[in-house]
Amino acid sequence: MANSSSFDPFTQSFTLHMADGTPFNVSIPDLDSFMLYNIQISINYSAQLGASFLLLVVLLLLTKNEKRRSPIFVINSLSLFLNTARNILQCLYFTGPFSETYAYFAQDYSRVPRSAYATSVAGTVLIFLLLVCVELSLILQTRVVCTTIRQLYRRGIFALSFLIALVAVAFRLALCVENSEYIVSLTYLVPLTWLGSAANITTSISVFWFCAVFVTKLGLAIRQRRKLGLRRFGPMQIIFIMGCQTLVIPAIFSILQYTTSIPSMDSNVLTLVSIFLPLSSIWASSSGVDHAPATARQDRQQNHFDGLTGSARPLVNYKASSGPLSPSNTATTCTSSSMPSPANPRQQAMYLDLEAQGLEERQDRTMSGAVVP
Repeated sequence: MANSSSFDPFTQSFTLHMADGTPFNVSIPDLDSFMLYNIQISINYSAQLGASFLLLVVLLLLTKNEKRRSPIFVINSLSLFLNTARNILQCLYFTGPFSETYAYFAQDYSRVPRSAYATSVAGTVLIFLLLVCVELSLILQTRVVCTTIRQLYRRGIFALSFLIALVAVAFRLALCVENSEYIVSLTYLVPLTWLGSAANITTSISVFWFCAVFVTKLGLAIRQRRKLGLRRFGPMQIIFIMGCQTLVIPAIFSILQYTTSIPSMDSNVLTLVSIFLPLSSIWASSSGVDHAPATARQDRQQNHFDGLTGSARPLVNYKASSGPLSPSNTATTCTSSSMPSPANPRQQAMYLDLEAQGLEERQDRTMSGAVVP
């Protein structure tokens, strides 16, 4: 009875044999942990796969033809495609021969086909390519919003941004190389734990930096517009909200990697950024369609986000059949008391700031703020 009462059936073990007949024991808790890990991480990657593929389809369906050639659209679409392919390969790994029970516990991968090795290496490479696309998208959008600030500040921000992105890409590249060599040789050449942690931290810092610059500049622009009487909720506010979201939520998942037992939480960082960037464009574009402006003041508020969504529409149109200074053009110049004259230096700076987000350098604006017909 004593032996029976001390026996715990949930912790018992069973014996397996290697190819040469050598026995080894596997406990039920170890088997449960192995199965639970594979289930949890497969759910994680499957959720990322579904979200990325769904948004990629929505982005391709809702984006207008004239916006499909913009650099931001191409990079965002490529990021979603790479993330979808990356998560497919990750799911194949955790449901493939590398994750079979005997192969895992006996560390015997002799029956793993070469295609499984290629799948694992390809998944590692796709993570690196995805990070490159995300960094390019963040750099491009930071360049857009910082075009009109002072040259000294702009160069400093660009230099620091490039350095931060380069460090993140370098750590990810090193991890990609070492991880690929480990997959092929099935031996640890160097401890990868610190390298994976460094890649995760530098990636999170990079995302935080770019989004902080992006949100700060948009916040200042929104504040300036409110002083000019433009208080309507529009695309700029939408992009600001999505920027704040991209600033906070990926950082939370990066921190959860070190505070929770759920595996591979840091993999959600790149997925969230690659989803939030095109999602902001879709939301801002749909807001512009639903609220078509009836005046030039509303039109200026509608078009400031075109650079971030890939459109090349002019920001302000002062043209009229009788000339830019004709009385018949008063509706388009909008000289009401709530809207200062284009000659106002503050308003001129705001126009240039918004116009710079169209990814085109406008050469037809005079010093007075009018557009030459």
